[in-house]
Amino acid sequence: MIAADRPARRFARLLVVEADGAMRDLPRAELATLFDPGDLVVANDAATLPASLYGTHLPSDEAIEIRLAGWLSFPDPTRFLAIAFGAGDHHTRTEDRLAPPPFSPGDRLRLGPLEAIIQRLSGHPRLLELRFSGNPVAVLARLARHGRPIQYAHVPKPLALWDVWTKIAAEPAAFEAPSAGFALDWRTLQGWRRRDVGFATLTHAAGVSSTGDPALDSHLPFDEPYRIPEHTAAQVARAKLRGSRIIAIGTSVVRALEAAANPDGGVRAGKRIATGRIARGTPLRVVDAILTGVHQPGESHFELLRAFADDALLAKASAAFAVHRYRTHEFGDSMLLNHQPLLLSRTESGRGARDEGST
Repeated sequence: MIAADRPARRFARLLVVEADGAMRDLPRAELATLFDPGDLVVANDAATLPASLYGTHLPSDEAIEIRLAGWLSFPDPTRFLAIAFGAGDHHTRTEDRLAPPPFSPGDRLRLGPLEAIIQRLSGHPRLLELRFSGNPVAVLARLARHGRPIQYAHVPKPLALWDVWTKIAAEPAAFEAPSAGFALDWRTLQGWRRRDVGFATLTHAAGVSSTGDPALDSHLPFDEPYRIPEHTAAQVARAKLRGSRIIAIGTSVVRALEAAANPDGGVRAGKRIATGRIARGTPLRVVDAILTGVHQPGESHFELLRAFADDALLAKASAAFAVHRYRTHEFGDSMLLNHQPLLLSRTESGRGARDEGST
């Protein structure tokens, strides 16, 4: 498959995986026609922060890159969980980046106009809890002036902040773009409105997709704050009451809705933290389908898809991606994956029987 290095909405593809496992390759523009009246589409309206900061580790005078990766007290912009890299930039693959100097609590960092202090190491020598000097307004202004979007080697040209904002971006909360939302445009939203398909938003602080360290990557996603408005919770309740589907635009929306789920399939409004991971065997109480990008086995986003379909079906989807030359990464093509509860239940029951026989 090809790594997409720029948006190409005009030629974007969409693999639709139906509830019975059937698959269709479509132009992504067909997304506006795929849902029924009464269905509800929920998207993440988080804008992306300029979360990549270059500067110096003052005790060693060595060059570093800091990538903000989590809020310690949302929406306080003076305290963050962050991942450190050594000298270099996005032209080098994340896993090949130089290591940073050794850190200790109390070390000071100079990041352009920003100054930060390391409050503690968070279980890994590259995972830091930082506090920036200054009041929140001043820190945000300096972040906007010095920071850049987190970027990876498959996109060689430096990204501007507006390159990683979706059409519906609102509050700056995400560390990387909630990239499934790149599939949305005003024509699609207008098409849903004409077909009486509902549309609602929530805000979820989408985290980083790679740290460059397999051990640290295994802990992704980190805990992420989210906010569900009252009117979004009400729309979910009405859709569930009439038996309509809930379609999540991206993994961040799935995490928020399922974290806020009530036993009846509704969701609680308000601001909370999405903790834990969604993977194979995780029951889905709210979401019936997900629109997502093209993800590979082993990625944290792919692991979430295993709650929707069994591994055999996901392998067939991956093969279809290759046949149709789907583009990967945040500017790539899309998949609409419907929940496969019957396939999953058969897989889980068969696996359970084999496990019992082997003990």
